[in-house]
Amino acid sequence: MSSELIPLLQAGIWIILFIMIGLVVLYIYLMKPKNIKEKDDDQRVIEDSADEKKKIEQNYGKFTTNLTRESIFEFMEFDEIVDNMIVRKNGTQYIMVLQCNGVNYDLMSEQEKISVEEGFVQFLNTLRFPIQLYIQSRTLNLRDIIEEYKARVDNLTIEIDKLDAKIAQAQMSGNKALKEKLEFEKRRKVNILEYGVSITDYVEKLSSNKNVLQQRTYVVVSYYSAEIGGGLDRYSKEEIYNMCFAELYTRCQNIASALGTSQITSSILDSEELAELLYIAYNRDEAELLQLSKALDAQYDSLYSTGKDVLQKKQEKLDKEINIAAIDMATDSILKADRQKQIEDLELAINKEEKIKQKANELLDTYENQLDPRVYQLAKKEVDKSGKKEQAKETPKIDQAREAAPRKKVVKRRRLEN
Repeated sequence: MSSELIPLLQAGIWIILFIMIGLVVLYIYLMKPKNIKEKDDDQRVIEDSADEKKKIEQNYGKFTTNLTRESIFEFMEFDEIVDNMIVRKNGTQYIMVLQCNGVNYDLMSEQEKISVEEGFVQFLNTLRFPIQLYIQSRTLNLRDIIEEYKARVDNLTIEIDKLDAKIAQAQMSGNKALKEKLEFEKRRKVNILEYGVSITDYVEKLSSNKNVLQQRTYVVVSYYSAEIGGGLDRYSKEEIYNMCFAELYTRCQNIASALGTSQITSSILDSEELAELLYIAYNRDEAELLQLSKALDAQYDSLYSTGKDVLQKKQEKLDKEINIAAIDMATDSILKADRQKQIEDLELAINKEEKIKQKANELLDTYENQLDPRVYQLAKKEVDKSGKKEQAKETPKIDQAREAAPRKKVVKRRRLEN
């Protein structure tokens, strides 16, 4: 090895040694335990990040700032609901929704299934504009059905009360055939009433089960004002609105007609149904506790909510009492009029017998000279005897009808507990 390379090798060795020493010192510095202040700073940073993460999780999906009308409408992404349409994007997009009622495909025969499939293919082939299919699951609302059942039950109760009055009238008049017919009709209506009460109770119990869900399918049809063409500047806002409404309505009618070939019935949602659709979409949990129909009935959409006035409640109660008293009075008047008619008919029958007796005596007197005296006397006695028999036969009936005290009918009404 030449003497020139030795200094270079020594210099390289020293450089390598310095580098190794520096690395060892750096390693020792990094591995040295941190002091208390540094530990506290690191712990504070970790806790702050954890609190921030927890706060974000708690406020997820909630508004953390003051809500304004503009921010709410921006979040909901629609402007208003008017004339069975949803208006979006400052009046540039209009939406109508069709609610479809499905068919029980599994219970159909093969030929019926083929017919439904062909009809649906025809529906897809006739589409000339974009549509959206939306499926919404909601808790089954049976309130309207329960109210309808209760109204029918109340009507049946009133009909039964009227039949009771007719049965009493038929009994007083002695019309046995009519009485039996009315009693048979009453038994039939009572059976229907009992069945209606049981159905109402069953539906009320079913409505208390919050796990009963109903799935509804909707077809969403959109139309943009830009599709009118020819420049919107030459049309007024009302003209644009009318043209969009006409086009949307025509599209929905075409879809409903095309779906009809698949035995699927559909209908256009009105403004209240559209509001309910959006209300459930934005309020999944609250929609089960506070339904939109109840909110509208309570006038939550008004400036203030009102209940029935006390005077109105008293008036309704008074009207109810008047109706019941009117039914009782009408029943009593019918019974009294029927008894009076019977009395008049019996009196007329007695007067008729008197006139017949009088006419018979006149005839006997006319032919007295032509009759044997003995025969004449016996004939007179027979006429008197026959008249007395008829009078004795009819008089008790008159006395019985006159002395019969009018009995007031007590109407017992069945009421369902709300």
